[in-house]
Amino acid sequence: MTERLLADLTLLLHLAFVLFVLLGGALVLWRWRLAWLHLPAVLWGVLVELTGWVCPLTYLEQHWRQQAGLAGYEGGFIEHYLVPLIYPPGLSRGGQVAIGVLVILVNLGLYAWALRRHRPRAATRRAAALAPGPRSGDNGAHD
Repeated sequence: MTERLLADLTLLLHLAFVLFVLLGGALVLWRWRLAWLHLPAVLWGVLVELTGWVCPLTYLEQHWRQQAGLAGYEGGFIEHYLVPLIYPPGLSRGGQVAIGVLVILVNLGLYAWALRRHRPRAATRRAAALAPGPRSGDNGAHD
């Protein structure tokens, strides 16, 4: 029972990671500093798709399924609804490359939007920091 739960949790983690890779740029719109987490995740996701590598989470999930005595993805909500999202049937090499390119394009668009949105704030803060202001002890009255 514990092994099946671990397999299901690994599958959920895998789905969350895939969604973060694809759409995490939207979080960067909200918090610019999340880019430091998101960009390495995108790099990994694109490398996996473009090179045909298998994500280690896949091996971990399969390990727990085998430990639970499961032969495949039969039964259950998670297997029925989430597995096809992460492991589409008949995914070809060309399909993997298309997914990798899609990830790049989606994230380029989100980062362009985030840069446009955050750049004016940063420029305003820099301008305010460089602008001459009242000096210490200056009451603002001048001759």
